[in-house]
Amino acid sequence: MIYLSLFNGISAGRLALSRAGINFNKYYIAEIDKFANKVSEFHYPDNIQLDDVNNWREWDIDWSSVGLVTAGFPCQSWSLAGKQLGDKDERGKLFWVTLDIMSHVLDKNPHAKFMLENVKMKKEFEEYITLHTENALGKVFKTLINSALVSAQNRNRYYWTNFPVSQPSDKGLLLKDVIVDDYISDRDKSYCIDANYSKGANPSQYFNKSRRQLVFGGAVRGRYIVDGIRQDHKMKTVGMTTQRLEVREDGKTNTLTTVQKDNVVVIYQRPRGKNKGAEFTEKSPTLTACSWEENNKLSYRKLTPTECARLQTFPDGWCEDVVSNSQSYKAYGNAWTVDVIKHIFECMERHNNARRDKNNVRFDNDVIRQSGAAI
Repeated sequence: MIYLSLFNGISAGRLALSRAGINFNKYYIAEIDKFANKVSEFHYPDNIQLDDVNNWREWDIDWSSVGLVTAGFPCQSWSLAGKQLGDKDERGKLFWVTLDIMSHVLDKNPHAKFMLENVKMKKEFEEYITLHTENALGKVFKTLINSALVSAQNRNRYYWTNFPVSQPSDKGLLLKDVIVDDYISDRDKSYCIDANYSKGANPSQYFNKSRRQLVFGGAVRGRYIVDGIRQDHKMKTVGMTTQRLEVREDGKTNTLTTVQKDNVVVIYQRPRGKNKGAEFTEKSPTLTACSWEENNKLSYRKLTPTECARLQTFPDGWCEDVVSNSQSYKAYGNAWTVDVIKHIFECMERHNNARRDKNNVRFDNDVIRQSGAAI
């Protein structure tokens, strides 16, 4: 059987299949990013490259042997962070190409399984994609999964499948579990900033009192604040915004993107001589530079490529051992969280096994009836 990966990226799908213990005879991939392809070729030289999905009708492939087809179709036109043009954007139109390919697969092999993935989007878009996927492919299961369950990253994604998918178990991972320790204490790699705004935090919930450092996820973003209240979504603020550090309160990171300042490691260096944990109580102030500016110990740095790999549950060095750091950041930001996909594929396998067991029972009953009739 064949696995067909559309918008393959850095082969998160094949890695997830391997972790789930599922094997295919051939692996076909469609990807036009040359750096992503370089990473995939390094790890899986037997991948068969198909190139651009727009040329799918020219592909030399045994469509009746495709057992699984997956697609993380481009999200820029659907995302709340973009212009939200949907399929009026050229990238958004690739949704329809995806449906055409998957429909062709199911026509040739009705037992094939599919999975589409995209960002958490406004309800109108989510319902639009669900409706047209059902119209094209039949019964669809839509599942929203946050990578935070299997990773230290807050990353909500929709998955559309033709098999039921449950929620993965919560592994309880936090940013501090994936940090490269050498980079926490290296002050040369951190930069103090003046930040007056954040979303708040309660450090006592997850601060390890045996250490002198708190580690938080955060982002550096342009905000226009008046009396502590954001105004940039209400008015034109060109030239009025200030770059501010926003710190998460849950020990996770923000969603990895291709923009490095969307995700930073925030480090609070606890001053020596303080009573252990005394300054971190249930009444601790909001975590901003101003809150502890007297200590001048709040700093931030960008994530390392290795930390990005861990947040996406890839092995260390998956990209950065093959391509530049800048291309690694981009690749990880565009990739799937591998262990989420592993869980989905395990759900697929359980569904397939249940279907096979049901068919076996039906076959056995038919044999018994035929035997009885012959007697």
